[in-house]
Amino acid sequence: MDDKSSSHHRLLVVLLMALIFSVIMIQYVCPSRTECQMLHQLGSWFHMAAGSQTSDGEVQEKLDPYISEDGALMRFIPRFNFTKVDLNRAVDFNIKGDDVIVFLHIQKTGGTTFGRHLVRNIQLERPCECHAGQKKCTCLRPGKKETWLFSRFSTGWSCGLHADWTELTRCVPARMDSREAPKSMQSRNYYYITILRDPVSRYLSEWRHVQRGATWKASLHVCDGRSPTSSELPSCYPGDDWSGCTLQEFTDCPHNLANNRQTRMLADLSLVGCYNVSSMSEDERWGVLLESAKRNLRGMAFYGLTEYQRKTQYLFERTFRLAFIAPFTQLNGTRASGLDVPTDTQRRIRQLNRWDVELYEYARDLFLQRFQFARQQERRQARERRQQERRRLRGRLAAMQGRQQKPTQAPTLTENHFVTLSQEDAKEDSDGLLPEWWEKDETGTLEDYLDNVELWK
Repeated sequence: MDDKSSSHHRLLVVLLMALIFSVIMIQYVCPSRTECQMLHQLGSWFHMAAGSQTSDGEVQEKLDPYISEDGALMRFIPRFNFTKVDLNRAVDFNIKGDDVIVFLHIQKTGGTTFGRHLVRNIQLERPCECHAGQKKCTCLRPGKKETWLFSRFSTGWSCGLHADWTELTRCVPARMDSREAPKSMQSRNYYYITILRDPVSRYLSEWRHVQRGATWKASLHVCDGRSPTSSELPSCYPGDDWSGCTLQEFTDCPHNLANNRQTRMLADLSLVGCYNVSSMSEDERWGVLLESAKRNLRGMAFYGLTEYQRKTQYLFERTFRLAFIAPFTQLNGTRASGLDVPTDTQRRIRQLNRWDVELYEYARDLFLQRFQFARQQERRQARERRQQERRRLRGRLAAMQGRQQKPTQAPTLTENHFVTLSQEDAKEDSDGLLPEWWEKDETGTLEDYLDNVELWK
């Protein structure tokens, strides 16, 4: 008896392992749901059964491709109130005209990856020409020898290495006009975009980059027509670079530009006297810069977040009505994420970057509200298309009913007299004509976004 029981137990284990292996192989052998619908249904049943003992949030996470990227299970509750203008960022980008997309590239935010997406991964009538061994690509408008993209991988660092908002907004128009004078007196439309990242992760990533020898000494930091003096912007190290510096040394430098870099690069520095810090107190200065950065970020055509790659792709495509060829990939295994940083050190980094922390929370809130607003618009538009299709099919059905009515004598129709078919005849004629969603209730309206902004992440 013991041998039989043990044998049955081993058989059950083998069958369970085979089932798990089969479900996994379905995703590789038959990735398309349309081609292997029954197999994918089996896999979904298995996953739902496996998730039945988890929370509702975890099951919901498996169903939405935009949820699974960030792995957050808590409910997103907005902290800030934004207008519809702030939330609806669709722009009328005319790639065949004079419009230009300007990419503000902040260090260690994943901007290099996003910049490559711009030149290599967008479906265009005239794709960018990129050649092996060349750092820049040629991104020209259809039928013209003019560029539509101002970025590191298209025009190079034409306004300086990692130029900030203060530099770009003053430099880009002059650079573009010198390259290609507009054919009319009408000014160009410049659509500024950028990528932000969690401040602590970004700071640690910059430290590791500097530790390997990066300096960004070629950055100009031009403000009000000049670069800062050495007394206004002291260096943190005496030599050619700061390679090998410890995290303690990196955090101890009071002039480190890594501190609150995102806030400073998105703000208008001329509002605080550029790099002259003697005109106001530190808190007053950074308070002005933070509000300026928020205002500029809110007014940008688009910005994305490193931690939300799929949502970033979705919002860019919705904003500019351009489509990427391959989907973005959420990579969580960065050098910074692999660091074992003590809690006290992380707390100190957050304090050093407290203005960036506040900016990022603001940006994340606006980003997720924009995402939900766009998704709700998309669903509303889809519902309107279904309703239009129903009206079209209803008209066809009425026409068919009219053709089937062949009276021997034309009836005299008064204002309140109509010839109709019975419900049974109408149903019989509609078979095969109406889609499955015909009987679905379409009377409910979507609540206004501003009255209900909770989103399952």
